[in-house]
Amino acid sequence: MNKTYEHNGLRSEMRVVQSATDSIRHDLFTEAFALRPMAPLTEHNPLLRRTPRRLRRYVRWLPHAVVTGFAALLALFMLERQPGTAGFLLTFLACTPLVVTLFRPIGAFWLSLGGIFVTSVLLTGTPWHPAGFASHLAVTAVVAARTRPRVAAEMWLLTIGFSAFLGAFNGYGYRSADVLQMAVLFGMVLFVVAAVRGLRDSKQQVAAQAAVTEVERSRRTLLEERTTIARELHDVVAHHMSVVAIQAEAAPYRVQDTPPELAAAFATIRENAVAALTELRRVLGVVRSEDPDAFGAAEPEAPQPTLADLGGLLANVRDAGLHVEHVTTGAVRPLPQGVELSAYRIVQEALSNVLRHAPGATARVEIGYVPVGLGLRIVNGRPDRLAKPSPGAGHGLTGMRERVTMLDGEMTARATPDGGYEIAAFLPVAPTTEAAA
Repeated sequence: MNKTYEHNGLRSEMRVVQSATDSIRHDLFTEAFALRPMAPLTEHNPLLRRTPRRLRRYVRWLPHAVVTGFAALLALFMLERQPGTAGFLLTFLACTPLVVTLFRPIGAFWLSLGGIFVTSVLLTGTPWHPAGFASHLAVTAVVAARTRPRVAAEMWLLTIGFSAFLGAFNGYGYRSADVLQMAVLFGMVLFVVAAVRGLRDSKQQVAAQAAVTEVERSRRTLLEERTTIARELHDVVAHHMSVVAIQAEAAPYRVQDTPPELAAAFATIRENAVAALTELRRVLGVVRSEDPDAFGAAEPEAPQPTLADLGGLLANVRDAGLHVEHVTTGAVRPLPQGVELSAYRIVQEALSNVLRHAPGATARVEIGYVPVGLGLRIVNGRPDRLAKPSPGAGHGLTGMRERVTMLDGEMTARATPDGGYEIAAFLPVAPTTEAAA
């Protein structure tokens, strides 16, 4: 039994070791010198957003300039401290991997280790030349910033193992304390770089998820508003089709000795109206049944509101604490039911936005009757306190635009100079449509 446990434990340890070696081989050996150019800063980078627009095309290459500038400074320092052929060779071996990190990061790591080996064996006779040490530390930091955290841990292990092997193999008297100090220093640098990289990736994922959520919320709000419009259109069209059917049925009885052709025509009109009404209810009635609470306190068969019911709406918002002024210009006249319903809903949503987003502000509702349509303007002043966060803010404008677009109208929504907000819409009304209404 104990042998079985020992055998299973040994197999588990072997699998862990094999998994680790496979990871190292995949991260540091497979296509180690593959071309992976460092991308410039994106438009979403905080540094780029704070930069003036005329300088952004230069600032976006700042990471490349930092790496190249550090390599140039290191080269100048080494050539000044150690001129001649040996100094030039040391400079080349130390600075080349830094530049290569911009194009082939994993390959630059191996070039840096190779340069350190050549420097210690052939040129300096010491395991770590100061310039080579600084160069390798910078190379591993850049590579860790461009790769996964696992690669940073693998580079740390290989660097420490290579340093211990190099000191012991060449007999430099390299103490274990030196290896420990190097392990701590490299570990701290790589940990900070990996942590910053992980934090940046997390913020990008959160921002991307927030953007997707916002798009989905906007789409859902748009679909809900279209569903509401479809339901209201069902009520409006069903009302008119019912009137057509009733009038067509009653028309033959209003005339004595109705000609058979006329009676047949009225019967056809009624049959078509009833058929259209049935089809309309079959298609759009599903919307009503899927959202039975969409009418709130009203009954499903209650008539849809019009501008004549605007007084009740204004009284409700005044009871909620909003001081609102109502002004009507032009000759008040009945308009098509779809226009009146859309105008009522636009005013309702605009006042709801004032209550929600501008607490303490005053509002003004202007309705203008003109010969070719109806003008609406809802404007509010500056709020006297901060509004509470409201998820989905601004989506009410989507429904307003949908209603205005449905009627071939125009709408603008903008902030006012005094810190308030204004919504203006125009709903055209054709003369023939108005006469029918």
